[in-house]
Amino acid sequence: MRKARRRARPGDATAAAALAEAAGELAAQAVRSLRLGDAAGSRRSVAELTGRPGAPGWTLAVHRCLAARLRHGITTAWERGWQPADVVRFASRRRTARHGRLAVDVIAGEMRAYPSTTVDDLWREQLAVLGAAVWWDDDDGHPDAWCEREGVEDAAYVTCAIELVQLLESLPRLPRLGPLPGTSSTGTSSTGASSGTGTSSGTDASDRTDAPGANSPGAGAASRERVRERDVDQRTLGRVRALLAKAESTEFPEEAEALSARAQELMARHSIDHALLAAEKGDVGGAAGRRIAVDNPYDSPKAVLLTVVADANRCRAVWHRELGFSTVVGHPADLAAVEMLFTSLLVQATSAMVHAGPRRDARGRSRTRSFRHAFLNAYAARCGERLREAADRATAGAGGTVLVPVLAARDRAVEQAVGTMFPNLAEGRAGSVSNYEGWVAGRAAADLASLNGRREITGAYRRS
Repeated sequence: MRKARRRARPGDATAAAALAEAAGELAAQAVRSLRLGDAAGSRRSVAELTGRPGAPGWTLAVHRCLAARLRHGITTAWERGWQPADVVRFASRRRTARHGRLAVDVIAGEMRAYPSTTVDDLWREQLAVLGAAVWWDDDDGHPDAWCEREGVEDAAYVTCAIELVQLLESLPRLPRLGPLPGTSSTGTSSTGASSGTGTSSGTDASDRTDAPGANSPGAGAASRERVRERDVDQRTLGRVRALLAKAESTEFPEEAEALSARAQELMARHSIDHALLAAEKGDVGGAAGRRIAVDNPYDSPKAVLLTVVADANRCRAVWHRELGFSTVVGHPADLAAVEMLFTSLLVQATSAMVHAGPRRDARGRSRTRSFRHAFLNAYAARCGERLREAADRATAGAGGTVLVPVLAARDRAVEQAVGTMFPNLAEGRAGSVSNYEGWVAGRAAADLASLNGRREITGAYRRS
């Protein structure tokens, strides 16, 4: 017996189109109300969006409308210079962790449109860290699956989606740090961004198989050399991570201090090795950029700490206070060192600060916040002194008349990239400190902090 098949009638398409139009108007009204600061108006629109559960096709129309708005919001954010990690971090910071998780799902869904060979290395790395993967069975079923995972009703999904759409569509424009999905090619990375534009195509002629001479013996040798250098960097950076993890976990200040005596000097030597090798090859290169989170509480002294770490490693840090991160501009090997060292120093500072315990004045009033603010400011200031001293020792130890112009050229490339990315950059002053005890404790902690890393990098690089 043959099953009867229902033939679609013209009226069905018309009805679906009418539902989609109505849902789109209500969603746009809800987003517009949020943008204007009318929270009550947005709630009324959300109530209308979720108030017809029994109407045939209405819930599906609402879900499809929101999915389209979310995808458009994500691609708009990318066109404005935001990367996946930036979007998720800001959504979680400005709204809630739930908004961040929804953003991860939207990103995962959108990434299906791009072949993996056209996605920049840095993007793939961020997607892996975020866990951005399609875990739902089909797109129409995603809202229901999301509600089940979050333990909420459909109204919570609609509200979260509307708020995320409004957030995405109002993001400010940022300098683009790498190629957009669909424009990169296999094996490229935005870490080689050009300082001339503040952006990166991630490729050069010798990386492309369609470029003149790409299949020549010389091109093959150049490609193998780049792969060898990347492998060396990954191995040595892995050693650095292990060393920093050991420094963070040790309970003995003397051990941490012994490690810290070598740290920045070793990092500076690694940077010098890269600079001299590039100069020998005639590879001037350009500066790249990456964004590093600077979170509350005490975001101001944390930003200062990142700035002194960046300066000591021949990079520049630009703090976007309202966005919760800094853009660090420098050469690729230096950027990797800055991110790892900043993270490690922050872990060590937090541990020492918490170990110091709460503080109260003579009248029993809490002084913990002022103590910790002063602690972190002093910690950053002292770390900056130690880092500069170690970097100066490494530069002096390298010697040679060729080094001075090489490092000067790299510094100019970084400054040019900063000027291009941030033409209206204004320098700010650090806030004042009112807790002397916290200042003294912070400097003492900085003297015991481990900055270790560069000697192991340098040794591995020279042995390879």
